[in-house]
Amino acid sequence: MRFAGALFFVACCASASHAQVPPSPAEKAAYTGLLAAAAKGDAAQIKALAAKGGKPDVRDGTQRTPLHVAAYGAHHEAMRALVAAGADPNALERDRYDIVTIAAVANDLPTLKAALALGGSAKNITSRYDGTALIAAAHLGHPEIVRTLIAAGAPLDHVNNLGWTAVIEAIVLGNGGPRHTDTLKALVDARANLNLADRNGETPLALARARRYGAMVKLLEQAGAR
Repeated sequence: MRFAGALFFVACCASASHAQVPPSPAEKAAYTGLLAAAAKGDAAQIKALAAKGGKPDVRDGTQRTPLHVAAYGAHHEAMRALVAAGADPNALERDRYDIVTIAAVANDLPTLKAALALGGSAKNITSRYDGTALIAAAHLGHPEIVRTLIAAGAPLDHVNNLGWTAVIEAIVLGNGGPRHTDTLKALVDARANLNLADRNGETPLALARARRYGAMVKLLEQAGAR
């Protein structure tokens, strides 16, 4: 368990250090063209610039496209205008985030639905942890985001490069409270594999018991987890 605790510490620190980074005020002020229009949510300007040959997948200094910028700002009309102009709805920025994961991490259900409707995929492998939007949302305890991603075909049992699934992240990176328990319930209801162990051979049930997360333990036991 000492190694598991160290891994937990490293993962939490890594998550804090390498989380998504929206454009700063200074970056927005320096933007021109489609990036500036996306930051302002100006769909009309996006259409005008695209009609003049503006490249919808131009990149800023951290490899964000205008679509990433619009998603960070929850500018849905701008997002639609960019995709209509040819922007890739599954493009990844420097830290390998796409618009679906950006919305999932932000717990922004309207933007997530807009991203999915525009062709963003819940199946993408994203982030430097080789994860998914589902794993990120489970980690953060966003149950409605998790349910929406599941309905969109997110892989339930994907294992990231920490050796964790969405089920495991809901437990080991959660706090055992109502939001993370509801997140776990969404995964249980979707029939995620509840017996996939971490790299130490610890199953989700064992991990929940070790943390004394009673509601999670009960939920897993009732679902037949071992």
